[in-house]
Amino acid sequence: MKKILITGALGQIGSELTMKLRDIYGTDNVIATDIKKNDSEAAQSGPFEIVDVTDLNSMVEIAKKYKVDTVMHLAALLSATAEAKPVFAWNLNMGGLMNALETAREVNAQFFTPSSIGAFGPTTPKDDTPQDTIMRPTTMYGVNKVAGELLSDYYFHKFGVDTRGLRFPGLISYVALPGGGTTDYAVEIYYEAVKNGKYTSYIDKGTYMDMMYMPDALNAIIDLMEADASKLIHRNSFNVSSMSFDPEEIAASIRKYIPGFKIAYKVDPARQKIADSWPNSIDSTAAKAEWGFKFDYNLDKMTKDMLDKLQQKLQMKISS
Repeated sequence: MKKILITGALGQIGSELTMKLRDIYGTDNVIATDIKKNDSEAAQSGPFEIVDVTDLNSMVEIAKKYKVDTVMHLAALLSATAEAKPVFAWNLNMGGLMNALETAREVNAQFFTPSSIGAFGPTTPKDDTPQDTIMRPTTMYGVNKVAGELLSDYYFHKFGVDTRGLRFPGLISYVALPGGGTTDYAVEIYYEAVKNGKYTSYIDKGTYMDMMYMPDALNAIIDLMEADASKLIHRNSFNVSSMSFDPEEIAASIRKYIPGFKIAYKVDPARQKIADSWPNSIDSTAAKAEWGFKFDYNLDKMTKDMLDKLQQKLQMKISS
C-alpha cells in the first residue's frame, strides 16, 4: 500500500484507521472520504473529499485524481439500523460495495472491505464457529455481508482484483461512537460506567458475542493487506476475534476498577433477536495460519485501557 483511498473514513473504524495509516504511510498518502465532513482529526489532518458511495463516477474520479493503489471500503449501514431500513440498507451496502469494487478494478487497486459475524445465522454452529460453515443469516445486514464476501471473491476470480476482507466481531473503541450495531452495548457500558457508575443493557445476560478492541482490529487490517497474496486461501472472509463475553462478564471486569458498578436490563427485542442469531464464539485458525493473525487485548486489559482513556476523554475521575 502506497496511496490509500478510504470510504466511510469518519465512521467508527474509519476515523481510527485513517489516522493509523497516515502515521505509517504518510499523511498525504491516505485520502479520507465520507458523505459529509466534520471537525474530527481524520477529516482535518490530511486529504479529505466528499464522496457518496452510491455515485460510481465521483468515486472513480477521486481515485484517479490521487492515483490510489489501494481502496478500503468502510461505508455501510450497520445491523440494527439496517433492520429498520432494509431497502435503504441494500441500496447503500450493496450498491456502495459494487461501486467501490468497480473503482478498484478501474484503477487496478488492491481492495479491502470488512465482513462481519453478522454473516452467520441461527443454523450456523454457535461455538467455535468454523471458518467454512453454514451461512444463512436472517438479517438484511447479514445478507449484505454474505453477498459482499461472494462479490469480492467474484471480482478476484473474474477480474483479478486483489480483494481481501475480515469477518469482524463487535468492535470496541473510545474514539468514535458506534452507529447502530447490535454489539454497541459493549461500548456504551464503558461510557456509562465512567459517567454514571451504572448501565442498563438492551442485550440480555447470558448472550455471548465475539468482540475485539479497536487497536487489534486496525492491526489485523494492515497485517492482512500487507500479507503475501500467494498464502491467502479465504481472502474475503477471515474469521477474527479476540474475546467472547456476555454483559455480566463485561460488568464483572468493570467492577475490578469500579467496584460499585451496577448493571440492569431492559432488553430490546429487535437487537436481542439479531444477537441470538449470531455465534457465541468463532474460530480464527485460518487467519492465524494464512497471514499470522494475532491480538494483544483480552477483556480485562481492554477494560483497563477503555476506562483510563475515557476518563481522559470525558475529563472525569472515577473512584476505584
